[in-house]
Parts: sequence; C-alpha cells; structure tokens
Amino acid sequence: MTDHPTPPYPEQQQSMPGSTEAMNPRPDHGEESYVGHGRLSDRKTLVTGGDSGIGRAVALAFAREGADVAIAYLSEHEDAEETKRLVEAAGRQALLIPGDISDPAHARSVVAQTVDAFGRIDVLVNNAAHQATFQKLTDISDEEWQLTFAVNMHAMFYLSKAAVPHMREGASIINTTSINAENPNQQLLAYATTKGAIHNFTAGLAQMLAEQKIRVNAVAPGPVWTPLIPSTMPAEKVKSFGENTPLGRAAQPAELAPPYVMLASDEASYITGATIPVTGGRPFL
Repeated sequence: MTDHPTPPYPEQQQSMPGSTEAMNPRPDHGEESYVGHGRLSDRKTLVTGGDSGIGRAVALAFAREGADVAIAYLSEHEDAEETKRLVEAAGRQALLIPGDISDPAHARSVVAQTVDAFGRIDVLVNNAAHQATFQKLTDISDEEWQLTFAVNMHAMFYLSKAAVPHMREGASIINTTSINAENPNQQLLAYATTKGAIHNFTAGLAQMLAEQKIRVNAVAPGPVWTPLIPSTMPAEKVKSFGENTPLGRAAQPAELAPPYVMLASDEASYITGATIPVTGGRPFL
C-alpha cells in the first residue's frame, strides 16, 4: 500500500489517447511483481483497450495465469506491441487487433479474429473507454456525447452479443465501469453517464445469460494512473490526481488486475451480476 507514487505528480499533458512511455512516473502494470498460479490455464481471452493501463495489466496477469490473450486497441501501436511482448514472454499467445470498436462491423470482426486464432472465447474483458473533461454542459458537443456512448457503451453491447455464441458454460464477461457510476464527477458528465449505464448493463446481462452458465460482472476502479489521465485532464488536475482518496494516491494498473483474474477464474463460480469497487477507500454506494 505504500510502495507506489503519491501526489504531487509532475505536471504533464499529452494529446489523446496518450502514451505510456511519456508518463512520469511510469505506470506499474505488474511487470516485476505479478506472479501467476495457473488460475486461467488455457483460457482464451479477449481484452479491449489492452494496449495500456488497466488493459495491459489485465492482459499481463491473464497470460501469467496461463491464458492466451487477444488485445483489441484503437491505434496505439507502440503500447500494444509492448503488451504483446509481455504476454508472449509469459509463454502465451498474443493477438493484436487494431481498430475502432465503436464500429459494429469492426467489433464483430474483433470477435471473429479472436475465434479464428483461438477457437473460442472463454473470457471477454470490455475495458476500452473514451473520456474527456468539460467545465460546462454547453462545452460538450453532440459529437463528443455520441462518441463517448459509442465507445464506452455501444461497443460493449456489440462485442458481448458477438462473443456469447462462441462461449461455453463457465465463460465470463467482465466489464470495466467506474466509481463515476455511483459518484459522478461533474467534469466527466458523458463518461460518468456511460459508466452508470455499464453498471446496469452488467446486472441485466448477468441475469439474461445465467441460464447459459455464462457469468457477467464488473470492476469499478477509482483513480488509476494510466495514459487516459494526462491526455484528458488539465495539467494541474494531473498533478493532484488521486489525492482525494482515503489512501491519498491513484492506483497503479497492477493493483486492478487481481479482481479481473478472480472474476475470470473458477474461484468466482457463484459470482455474477456483481460490481467490485477498487477505489482506494472512496465509497461506491
């Protein structure tokens, strides 16, 4: 709990969607710390937004637990190649699939490419997201609102719908929601609204797929040190990012991976429709 960087961070700004290498301090994805125990042996997994941040940490952890990983990402090729290297270094197959998952045709293609490579999908992690900061309602364009829903919510529907026919009993869908689902940040209005929708989507889909013995759960992160932060927030906000948590700092991506592993594993066989908050002590109510 005390080994990770605490604010103030160096003031920094990046263009969207941001780069891991340009961040200071560099995020910890578990490269040196995550130790697998075979909990996902031979699972075939698909992680969206797997190039960096939480997605990279999840892909790394899944691989070290014995899973093959398809990594869907927008266009961050350098970050994605590093995630691929980490997965392969763990002795598992990695598949990179660039493109815009808000396009329903591409979302279906992501699933098809994963099935072509791996034969099936055992775990789908709907993690990719778009966010932007705005001070006033009138600053949010119609296009920005629509983009946020298209990436964060619509793509989750497209991917889940396409993946389920390729899932067996015991498969799992894990969605990334946010503390903003219950405690919305007014400057992240569009993003927070989609995260509330994901929270409800998870609970409803879990009931819908229960008869097929496919579990659906969510993880609700609080502040996490990822490229999304310096690329979507003002530099002065980046400097103090995470200090409003009881633990006084942002999480590192490596600290988010274990709940995804648990939810993907047989240890969570009776958990469905749940949302696990990982918020540094901020209430998720």
